[in-house]
Amino acid sequence: MPSILLMFFLLLASTTLATAQKVANYAYGEPGSQAYESLSFWTDGTKRTDIIYTYGSDRKEVKLRYGGKQGTGFKLLFPNQHVLVVMPKGNRLHVSDPRRPSAKSFAWQYEGPVDGVGTFCRPCAQSESEAIQLIRTYFVNR
Repeated sequence: MPSILLMFFLLLASTTLATAQKVANYAYGEPGSQAYESLSFWTDGTKRTDIIYTYGSDRKEVKLRYGGKQGTGFKLLFPNQHVLVVMPKGNRLHVSDPRRPSAKSFAWQYEGPVDGVGTFCRPCAQSESEAIQLIRTYFVNR
């Protein structure tokens, strides 16, 4: 009996930890195209965890680091120390690159079933307002 209770509490704890993860996904360009870019901002419910930049038609991934606040936004650092500046504007993220003359506007990217087809993404923000709130809470205001 004690081992069954222990297994129950371990299962409950792992389920609680798994549901605490949240991710806000933002994209620019058409998926599958060379111009496609996305940013995924992960949290564990208490702090920032991972930031993943995905690009191109073959969806190459690069793990970025949080670089601190920048005005009303924040900086992202590539492994080679290249910097992007992210500024929330409404429900979008304006991402600027010092090497380029203009910012790109990234929109929230829905991850989940469409017309009943596909898999539900449990940690994904389910609306653009939930996604931008996650960005403001864990990346702008901390």
